[in-house]
Parts: sequence; C-alpha cells; structure tokens
Amino acid sequence: MSKTLINDYLKRLRLPTIAKCYERLADEALKNQASFYDYLCCLLEQEAEVRDANNRKRRLSEAKFPTLKTLDSFNFEEIPALDKKLVLKLAKGQYLPERENIIFIGGQGTGKTHLGIALGIQACHQGQRVRFFSTADLIHQLLEARDEKQLLKQQEQLLRYDLLILDELGMLDSNMNYTPEGSALLFQVISARYERLSTLITTNLDFEEWSGIFGSKKLTAALLDRLTHRCHIVEANGESYRFKESVRRKKNSKDK
Repeated sequence: MSKTLINDYLKRLRLPTIAKCYERLADEALKNQASFYDYLCCLLEQEAEVRDANNRKRRLSEAKFPTLKTLDSFNFEEIPALDKKLVLKLAKGQYLPERENIIFIGGQGTGKTHLGIALGIQACHQGQRVRFFSTADLIHQLLEARDEKQLLKQQEQLLRYDLLILDELGMLDSNMNYTPEGSALLFQVISARYERLSTLITTNLDFEEWSGIFGSKKLTAALLDRLTHRCHIVEANGESYRFKESVRRKKNSKDK
C-alpha cells in the first residue's frame, strides 16, 4: 500500500498526529521487534494525547479566565481560616456531577478569585466546559442581549457550561449594574442552572447583605434558596493576601 494512499486515508479520517508519526514509529517498532498490536496502540496513544491536549487548550480559551492561577501557587498559610482540606477536595471535581454549587465568601484580597479560577482550570482539565464572568459584566451582557432581543440565545448558551463562575458579586463599584432588571436576569440564569449544573460565586458580602445589592428581600431569599441548596460555602477571611504579597515583594526588593 502506497504512502500516498495511507496519508490520504489519514487526512480523510482526520488523524493528523498519526500522519506525522506513523513512519517513525513503524521504524522504531521494527527495530524493537514490537508486535503489530503494540505499534497500533502506540499510534492511537499519540493521537489521543494530542487531541486531549488540544481539547484542554480549547476549554481553557473558551473559559475566558482573566489570568491563569492554580492551587499550587496559592499560599494557604496566609489565610489560616480557609478550609484547605475542603478546597483540595473540591479540586477533585466531584461537585460537578453532583450538580453542587460553591460560594467563596471573604474580604477583599483574600484569594477568592484565585481559588475560583484554580477550580475552574481543574474543571477544564477534567473535561468540563467552564465560563468565567465578572458578575457585573454578565449582568451587563444580559441586559444588552435583552435589548437586542437575543436574551434567549444568551441564556441557552450559559446552560452549555458545566461550571459557571461569577466573580466578585456585590463589588461596590459595580452596584450600578444591579438594577431590578439586571438582578432579575441574574436570578433567571441561576434558577435555570438549579440542580442541573454547577455555579461558583465569589463575594465579599455576607448573605444578609445581598438584599442591599439586589434591592428585593424576596428576590434575594429566592436566589439564596437555590444557590445554597446542595452548596459548599467556603469562608476566606483574614488579612488581604494581595497586600501581604505586595509588602513581601517590596521588602525583598530592598534586601537585594
């Protein structure tokens, strides 16, 4: 069988990695007296590994993380009140098939966004579709979609993600986005995901303060009822993680 025909079949079957390496691996198999089955397994392994890597890259790109942060780079010792065991357990991703939610609550600079991104990246590596939003930005997009009569399309798209990350719910400089209309649209998104898909929220507000953002105690109560049912609530309280890092960098710079 000619190489031209083999390459044509591989192209038609969309097996580019095998097309690149089958000759080299065939020579290696011949030298090592490997069986045909070992050779075939090695070819398929190469193709699968490249596809898996490409799929991970695609999921990470689709997630729109503002930056890439992992748990390896998070200093748990700086936030002693944080339940490290729970965070590491969540990183295994079992909450996703269980359709459970996660809420990180804590002061500014305590690593909530870092943790949210880290869990999102883990979910991408575990084959899940993830989307990261600033909560205020999502509300703004929902309002725009409504005005452009694209709201249903936007809502359906949000339901394609196994994990939806809503960062910094209740930021003071974002309050202008929390109009009654915007709050109602956010409520619809969270309600639609209830017991179907997982949602992760980071916030610096205690639950009793949420009504001040959404404006309606009734709406807030209904929102919390859906969010906190089957939910992991992780408190990240302590001194600002970012402030400590800034002080440490300045000190190290002076010491050099």
